[in-house]
Amino acid sequence: MSDRIYIRDLSLRTIIGIFPEERTKRQDVVVNVVMEVDSHSRAAASDDIADATDYKTITKHLINHVEGSSYNLIETLAERCAEICLEAPAVRRVTVTIDKPGALRFARSVAVEVVRDKA
Repeated sequence: MSDRIYIRDLSLRTIIGIFPEERTKRQDVVVNVVMEVDSHSRAAASDDIADATDYKTITKHLINHVEGSSYNLIETLAERCAEICLEAPAVRRVTVTIDKPGALRFARSVAVEVVRDKA
């Protein structure tokens, strides 16, 4: 059995991009995460956080990493976010989508999505 935990629309600011103006000014990014975890039936039965995946801690790690990072590519940022999520013991697979609003004229956003499994 597999359950999913969603972190939706985490709006953050970071240095991201290849152009000179992007290397000095923080830009908005939106992070969405879907973590596939070992069944949470034990957590549901016990109603105890110790038996659940601590998504609040994972989110804090994501926020600290994204806001403290400086990447050229959103692909790299998505990869690093996936690695952070997979550090949680119960997370078996993660899908990370990074949106960069305003990256293209006439488009609401450009996004990159990565799917990674625990090795």
